This record gives sequence, C-alpha cells and structure tokens, in this order.
Amino acid sequence: MTPELDLQDPAIVREVLAFAVEAARHAGRLALGFFQHGAHTHATVNTKHGGSPVTEADLLANSALEERLKARFPEAGWLSEETVDDPSRLSRRVVVIVDPIDGTRGFVAGDPRWAVSVGFVLDGRPIVGVVHAPALDETYAAVRGEGATLNGASIAVSNRTVLAGARAAGPKASAAAVLTAGLPLEIIPKIPSLAYRLAQVARGTIDVAIASGDSHDWDIAAADLIVHEAGGRLTSLDGEVPTYNRHDLTHGALYAASACLHNTLLEAAKCTTPPSATVRA
Repeated sequence: MTPELDLQDPAIVREVLAFAVEAARHAGRLALGFFQHGAHTHATVNTKHGGSPVTEADLLANSALEERLKARFPEAGWLSEETVDDPSRLSRRVVVIVDPIDGTRGFVAGDPRWAVSVGFVLDGRPIVGVVHAPALDETYAAVRGEGATLNGASIAVSNRTVLAGARAAGPKASAAAVLTAGLPLEIIPKIPSLAYRLAQVARGTIDVAIASGDSHDWDIAAADLIVHEAGGRLTSLDGEVPTYNRHDLTHGALYAASACLHNTLLEAAKCTTPPSATVRA
C-alpha cells in the first residue's frame, strides 16, 4: 500500500504549496492560449451531461494538472471536475481536488475572471489552496495556519463590521432574494468563477460572497482555505464549515464574509432564503 503524504510536516506542506502554484500556473498558461479577452474562445466547446460547457482548454489543463500532481504526489487521492471519479479517494486521508477552469462560461465568453483551482485536503478539510487567474495574472495561495497571499503578498478580508452598504457578489437570483435582506447592499455583477469570487472576499475587494445550491468540492476547496486564512469564514446557513472528499460532492448554499461580519450575514440570509431555494453557483 502506498504510504500517506505527511501533511503534518510544515516543510512538506510548503513544498506542496510551491508545487501546486507552479502546476496551476502551467495549466493556466495552456488554457490562456485558447482565451480571448472580450471575445468568444477559439477552443472547441461541448456540453456535458447537465448542460454545463466543457472546452478543449478545460481538458488540456486538466491533463496537465493530473500528469504533474499525480506524478509528484502518487500517495494522494485525486478528484477533478474533468476526471472520472475514482472511489478509492475515499480511503485516502490526503486528496488533491482540482478544477482546471472554474468559470468555464466566463472563459468561453471572454470574461477574464476564471481560475485554475488546486486544493490539498487532509481529513476532509483543506490544508493547501491555490486559486490562479491566468488572464488577470493573479495567484491566490494559502497554507493552513500561515495566512493567505496574492502574488506572494499577504492579503486580508475587509474590516467592515456592518452588513448595510457591504459589497456583495453572488448568483443573480440570490443577490436579489438573499443578499439584499432589506439592507442597502452594493450588489456587484456576478463573477463567473466561484473560486475567484471567494478569493475576492479574502482579498477584501468585496465583503460578501455566496454560492447557492450546486457548488462542488472542486469549486470551493482551495478558495475555502484562502478565505479562512485571510480572516474570513465560509459556511452553510447553519454555520457549518464544508467538508470535502465525501461520497456526495455537492454543497448547499454557502456564505463567505469576514469573521466579524459573518454572523450578521447568516442572520440576514435566514430571514430571506426560501427553504427550497436552489440556484446556480
């Protein structure tokens, strides 16, 4: 049996982060070759079961990530949006969770706010996270307990303490039905990549971000850690943090904000969220 990757050793964790950053940037460079700012991609676009798009750029980036990360960390399990799921991951304490292009619809349309997401999860929670936005030359990264960075510089959530006037981003339906909550929020246009949307909370450029209904492990695992290490929280409406590498890869509505604003956000959302509300992440 292959031994487990020792992510209790800080030196190994930092090595993992450095390799994950380079792998994400390499995959991003490959995808960027098919991207056109403000114009439709020249990559071949197909439709997956369920109606979501997948491009040849997604598949090329996924192959590059899988080749590099599996070769370097063969002891870790593997989970990717673009790879057939291998249930053997469930027996591994350490799992690599990737999304080669998070925000494919934006990528296809020429919106630069898409990202390569790479997370390492230990016992169900992220310990290394990278969200790389190639078209914007932004790399967000974090190691558990060591803070979060953007292109190597430390970042932190906003210092806002009241929900009124907060800058909020989420799916259009949620922005109208959940985020407003009778308060004068500044609703910004939807950011195509959920991982990048959450990274903006970590960076402090927005105060609140939500994902509703159908996010998956690969959308949020890396960004979850980055938000946390920047001083924020990402939880369900009940205040539960997401756990990863389960049989069920989907998550319900999730809410991200600074630690001091988060409880207020959840209380407002409880007052306005229909029990069965489900919209796209």
